Amino acid sequence: MADGIHKVPTGIEGFDDLTLGGLPRGRPTLVCGSAGCGKTLFASTFLIKGARDHGENGVFVSFEERPSDIIDNVASLGFGLDELVAEGRIFIEHITINPTELAEVGDYDLEGLFMRLELAVEAVGAKRIVLDTIESLFSAFTNLAILRAEIRRLFDWIKERGLTAVITGERGDGTLTRQGLEEYVSDCVIVLDHRVENQVSTRRLRIVKYRGTAHGTNEYPFLIAEDGFSVLPVSALGLGHTVHEDRISSGIPDLDAMLNGGGFHRGSSILLSGVAGSGKSSIAASFLAATCAAGERALYFSFEESAAQTVRNMRSIGLDLGRYLDSGLLTMQASRPTFFSLEMHLAVMLRDVARLRPSLVVLDPISAFVDAGDHREVQAMLLRMIDYLKSHGITGVFTHLSHEQGSVQTDAGLSSLMDAWILLLNREANGEFNRELYLLKARGISHSNQVREFVMTDHGISLVQPYLGERGALTGSARRAEEARLRREQAQRRLDTALLEQRMEQRRRRTLAQIDALRAELEAEELEFRSIADNTGWLEVQAESDRLEMVKSRRAEAADVGHE
Repeated sequence: MADGIHKVPTGIEGFDDLTLGGLPRGRPTLVCGSAGCGKTLFASTFLIKGARDHGENGVFVSFEERPSDIIDNVASLGFGLDELVAEGRIFIEHITINPTELAEVGDYDLEGLFMRLELAVEAVGAKRIVLDTIESLFSAFTNLAILRAEIRRLFDWIKERGLTAVITGERGDGTLTRQGLEEYVSDCVIVLDHRVENQVSTRRLRIVKYRGTAHGTNEYPFLIAEDGFSVLPVSALGLGHTVHEDRISSGIPDLDAMLNGGGFHRGSSILLSGVAGSGKSSIAASFLAATCAAGERALYFSFEESAAQTVRNMRSIGLDLGRYLDSGLLTMQASRPTFFSLEMHLAVMLRDVARLRPSLVVLDPISAFVDAGDHREVQAMLLRMIDYLKSHGITGVFTHLSHEQGSVQTDAGLSSLMDAWILLLNREANGEFNRELYLLKARGISHSNQVREFVMTDHGISLVQPYLGERGALTGSARRAEEARLRREQAQRRLDTALLEQRMEQRRRRTLAQIDALRAELEAEELEFRSIADNTGWLEVQAESDRLEMVKSRRAEAADVGHE
């Protein structure tokens, strides 16, 4: 291997990633800590999963608990230790050392122990071994020189036989163990810590040293739950995540329409901020319903309301989350922020995300953590959550309660970490509150910068464009009153126009009638003129004819006179 040593996987979730492969093969590892921090469970998990999942049989040497107690202790975790013992894959060796029954006489060595260990190892062909706890082995003896020499012999004996060993030890005063030597002769030293701060307990793990290989050096939270021992190496998360071009719906068509292309990028981190009652949880529930309706899994973490209360409340806006819970597409987890420490909350959430593999995760609200820790700790915790979701292509929706109306700052300073930010406001006007929605940012997507009135009904959520006029943007009853006034004015204008059109039609008709009368009068005069003109011509011809007749008549009379 590139790091120079071989490693064996422990089977402990997260720990093998943290150590880049597991524990050093064929070498002793010291796991130390105070009482109740999980040393024995760590060792048991290492031994059981080695036999069950990796084909490496093991020996559990207990100096305190009886074999039946050890089997019962891990039975609730579903490990099936009794079956492995019956199959000959794990051997439990119980060695009782009672200081009141022993007397230290002369030189003391561990030859008897080595013989018993040798027999146990050969009985099952063991590759792994656990010694729990080493203090009990040396509790009856006071000669420190001999004690330290035998500890070295024990560790050398383990290495000579190529056994991968986990040795548990109690914390000492100013040292990792009571003898203060084991940590110097061990190749790997792991410290487990169970601390209580502000009446909230947290379990953490730290790798003090690991010879021959790189490893994580920070403190990491770990869980002891129904599925065993798990470590969350959350501090190692970074910016090496994959971006996605496909979109997801918010469940609100009007909101999707505000983004060019419709909807948000998959894997985005979306912040919903606003004062109490502005609709943050309702929008988050719309995201959940849309994801489940698309046949994808969604995970909802609530820190203020129970799952049943959330389901009931969302029915008032037409969202039936209960059917998605019944189908298994939606999972709801509710807990108080003060129930765990920040690190433990993060560890629990990431464990559930890793187990369920949802497409959408909602945290409602993240502002609840502000009272549970320092702002910087809250920001660090949520940054790790965001990085984890992004690295797995999971869309995250985070609600945040603002204490000031219209505030564009979050208590934990998270706005800069988000890809999209939706600001919700409650506006008081004319004796009523109206909700407004602003899409402040959406990285990588052109979007509308206009305010929308946010309306919730029993049929769902809709976004209404406000009335923009001389008095600014009007919402609620002011918008409806202004729209009603405009409708009245438009109706009055239509009525006035219709009346004017009627008068114009009447006037047109009168004018046309007058024109017809004048045309008739003109035609009559033209007819009279033509008649007069025709009579005048006839009279002139008749007059000429009469004149000619008169001329002829006169000539005839003159001739008659001449003959006489």
